[in-house]
Amino acid sequence: MTEYRVGPAEEIAEGGRKVVQCGEVEIGIFRHKGELYAWHNQCPHRLGPVCQGRLYHRVTEPFDEIGKVRTLQYDEDTTHIVCPWHGYEFDLATGKNPGSNLFRLRPAEVKVEDGEVHVVL
Repeated sequence: MTEYRVGPAEEIAEGGRKVVQCGEVEIGIFRHKGELYAWHNQCPHRLGPVCQGRLYHRVTEPFDEIGKVRTLQYDEDTTHIVCPWHGYEFDLATGKNPGSNLFRLRPAEVKVEDGEVHVVL
């Protein structure tokens, strides 16, 4: 296993990200709810640069009393990242695709030592 120094932990603000080269792979590091998450920058669908996609709260479709959807709402407890190539979504904290167990992001180990972020591959 190889460890890569990414930089000061303070460089990755809450809700922010940093995409870095670690050897021959790109890794996206995100700060979400105070925690750091690291994912390989390859969408499992068609290998798009998923870590450069848009972040937003999960969209839900609440039903009314007769079973119709009247509006969309956002679940502020769950943040998704969306691959910019084909729109595949993934939970930022778990890497899971909400629609299929076949697709999930590939994690990378991330740790902070003496205020510095490191990725271990």
